[in-house]
Amino acid sequence: MTAPATADTAPLRIETRDGGLLRITLVDAKRRNALSMRMIRALDEAIAAAAADPAVRVVILAAEGPAFCAGHDLKELTAARAAGDRGRAFFEETMTSCARMMTEIVRCPKPVIAEIAGVATAAGCQLVASCDLAVAAEGSSFATPGVHIGLFCSTPMVALSRNVARKHAMEMLLTGASTSAADAARMGLVNKVVPAGCLTEETEALARVVASKSPLTLKMGKEAFYAQAELGLDDAYDHAARVMVENMLARDAEEGISAFIEKRHPVWEGR
Repeated sequence: MTAPATADTAPLRIETRDGGLLRITLVDAKRRNALSMRMIRALDEAIAAAAADPAVRVVILAAEGPAFCAGHDLKELTAARAAGDRGRAFFEETMTSCARMMTEIVRCPKPVIAEIAGVATAAGCQLVASCDLAVAAEGSSFATPGVHIGLFCSTPMVALSRNVARKHAMEMLLTGASTSAADAARMGLVNKVVPAGCLTEETEALARVVASKSPLTLKMGKEAFYAQAELGLDDAYDHAARVMVENMLARDAEEGISAFIEKRHPVWEGR
């Protein structure tokens, strides 16, 4: 099922697929799917709706056109300089709203997979890095090129530095150079690179594997993964141990273990 875009709605197309998959597609190709305030709000609302929908198991974030996402809408930001505060209030609203949307992706209880075709630059690269998994088409590229225009990619840096090694992140941030899909995979920014003609098929195949698992287990596991990553070693183990105890007490874990022992497919209840 597809939710059609109208003149009053954001430039997104939202479609459901069998097996609990939800596709959110950026369709503002004319603006290279830039993260205008309109786009940021739309993505925030779409992710929040997916998080609250029990029928959704996995979210796929894709885009139409030659760019997955070109980052912030620089024309929109420049126009705000005409305000009496030289744009400060609008800049703050934009950056804060974008950071909140990226955080919503990380905190969404459903796994989010980026499906990248074309370029993902600046906040577009941040969008990829904020997703749990990423599949890129051959020929895709990634960059944090703000340094070229005198604007360091500080907010994209947050997500990027949590995905790749520091030296790789700093090279992208300090040089602004484009990174190929193959190099992005080697760095850990994307999970795999596939032929462009197979991108949607490969992404949805990965999504279906994930969606076949217990939704409760996915929620608990995703939350625990990001929580422990911010902790020291001892605290991380303490937190993970508490999560595993709660997970073991869940009905789905009881069912999954029983199904494994009895050599049958589990029937998930999401509790």
